[in-house]
Amino acid sequence: MISASDFRNGMTIEIDGNVCQIIEFQHVKPGKGAAFVRTKLKDIINGGVKETTFRPTEKFPAARIDRKDMQYLYQDGDIYNFMDSETYEQIGLTSEQVGDSLKFVKENEVCKINSYNGSVFAVEPPMFVELAISETEPGFKGDTATGATKPATVETGATVYVPLFVNEGDIIKIDTRTGEYLSRV
Repeated sequence: MISASDFRNGMTIEIDGNVCQIIEFQHVKPGKGAAFVRTKLKDIINGGVKETTFRPTEKFPAARIDRKDMQYLYQDGDIYNFMDSETYEQIGLTSEQVGDSLKFVKENEVCKINSYNGSVFAVEPPMFVELAISETEPGFKGDTATGATKPATVETGATVYVPLFVNEGDIIKIDTRTGEYLSRV
């Protein structure tokens, strides 16, 4: 059991049957009245964020989140297939479970599968990926004074905004958390 006075950013707890991650917390001791803990909680199953206050003596059970490295194999219709690299066990996840997280991931890349009590709720792609540009407009020198970008489609089908000097066939590095171009490889 974790008391509200021991909250830290990133902790996962169970509140009223929901699994929540603490995004932000603040111990508040007003001049008049009892102290309390103001928190911002994210429901890890459905992604909703809410702000709540607790008394410092309230206790909550810790939620155990399992994060496992699995290799993304292929997509078969609405099913995304993953394999555990240690046991070679394969699982299939629906497009609702995967969401938008695989738009920068090629086949055979390793992702983290997050589960709670055996049910998968999220897929974390690698932080950075290197992908080839499959389609983009040519950029012309002198079009702009500073930092212009153009849309480019990468080999997974996702669109990224890249600088004008990037051409088709170039391999670029992308931050999967933000979907931004980082550099040419």
